[in-house]
Amino acid sequence: MTNILVLCTGNSCRSQMAHGYLAFFCKGKANVFSAGVETHGVNPKAVLFMKEDGIDISHHTSNNMLEYKDIPFNFVITVCDHAKEVCPYFPTNAKMLHHNFEDPSKVKGTEEEIAESFRKVRNEIKEYCRKFVEENID
Repeated sequence: MTNILVLCTGNSCRSQMAHGYLAFFCKGKANVFSAGVETHGVNPKAVLFMKEDGIDISHHTSNNMLEYKDIPFNFVITVCDHAKEVCPYFPTNAKMLHHNFEDPSKVKGTEEEIAESFRKVRNEIKEYCRKFVEENID
């Protein structure tokens, strides 16, 4: 079975959304994990805006990447520049992929502006994950 790890800084928002979409699009054809170089807890707004699109990530936990050091990953996807830059040595033969998504949790403004940012990033992550699965998972 294919093993996929999604990495972000705190495993709070972007990596959690990608984890949810990858699991959805893989339909059981891959094991999907997400982690951070730190752990910040799952962002409640990420849970809310994923649920708005029919994906429940409320059961996800925020994990440190070192918890998965013994899993033979086929793919490691970093979803923010910070994680890519500060990721300590991670022993893997996985194909490394990177796409920097804006961090919606850092947006300041009205509730509607924040919601708009979460939806925009969520939709970008959804499209990235859909395309990734189409191209890489049988």
